[in-house]
Amino acid sequence: MWFKNLRADVKAAKQNDPAARNAFEILLTYSGVHALSWHRVAYFFHKIKLKLIARIISQMARFFTGIEIHPAAKIEGGVFIDHGMGVVIGETAEVHKGTVIYQGVTLGGTGKERGKRHPTIMENVTISAGAKVLGGFTVGEGAKIGAGAVVLKEIPPYATVVGVPGRIVRIRPPEADGVKSGIAALHALSFEAKEAQAKEAARIAEEASKKKK
Repeated sequence: MWFKNLRADVKAAKQNDPAARNAFEILLTYSGVHALSWHRVAYFFHKIKLKLIARIISQMARFFTGIEIHPAAKIEGGVFIDHGMGVVIGETAEVHKGTVIYQGVTLGGTGKERGKRHPTIMENVTISAGAKVLGGFTVGEGAKIGAGAVVLKEIPPYATVVGVPGRIVRIRPPEADGVKSGIAALHALSFEAKEAQAKEAARIAEEASKKKK
């Protein structure tokens, strides 16, 4: 499994980085690939309850790569961390294949509560440099998060989010990314409908408040 995930990570690097010349170069010089490889060893020890060893391995990876991943974080093969310096991935985070994470990204929590408090990143998401995704919600498949954005709530599939706090500026049709299934599109439309309803309710409440005055 470790080698299978490593091959998937190398393949993801080749697909997403035009500067990547070959697999050998990626294996030797890409800190994101190194960090993920270390993490999977740490994750193994964490699962068998050798948590101190897991944390030591995690800290070694942080020292050598500048990337901090909690040993309990669940990360599939085929994830690409580009440049990587300053990336932080929290304990209950989940990152699915095809995700691209740039330098300075935080997948963090918003408080000290226990349980699920870090985000779940679905397949083929792009998280640009310096973005912060904070909380135990889901970022939908194919979503794109702009540089420096601070995301505090769920993002539907194929949405583009920018700004502080993060706001949706566009929802692409799945076909734009070569996805044939319409399921993601239905999720996106459902999310848009809920957002529209919330805005309309807020507008009505504001008008009612003005009339009382």
